[in-house]
Amino acid sequence: MAGDIMDVHPDSSGWVVRPGNEADLAEIVLLERETLTAPHWSAAEYSAVLKWSGDGGLRRCVYVAAQGRFLAGYAVGSAVGVGHEAEAELESVVVRDELRRQGLGSALCRAVMEWSRREGAAAIALEVRAASAGAVKLYGGLGFVATGRRPRYYHDPADDAVVMHCALSGKRPSSVGADLYGDAVLF
Repeated sequence: MAGDIMDVHPDSSGWVVRPGNEADLAEIVLLERETLTAPHWSAAEYSAVLKWSGDGGLRRCVYVAAQGRFLAGYAVGSAVGVGHEAEAELESVVVRDELRRQGLGSALCRAVMEWSRREGAAAIALEVRAASAGAVKLYGGLGFVATGRRPRYYHDPADDAVVMHCALSGKRPSSVGADLYGDAVLF
């Protein structure tokens, strides 16, 4: 993941999407705890993902949207398998409430999608709360399509999961107004 840096905003706001590291752990856990609908993992689980070495065929990544040490959001992804059998999952995307609808969630998703493509996955899957219309719309805009539903999948608060998939063709995930250059996405 070295060298994966994505500038997010053209307005010089300073947001950068980059691979997460151990120094981000406290902010990731704090943000997760502040977000009711985020998957609630232990600090040890996040630490293990940040240190992930890819043993056993499972690979994992964390990307953060940051301005200095301040985190606006993060995304976690995983890939398993090799070659045409590799499978990827967008496990979690969290953006601070007050910073939503500014393109940060989309940039974090695209970072995980690009990482998944580099890991050999031909497609990526996710589960999203059925009641989260904004998230379903975000994923749809990135090319995900609903392929199933899991009744009562989520708890606290209770909700169904919509299962979504997206093909990761040879083209990079794009958004309106994005210029794609190598590993950087500049807006």
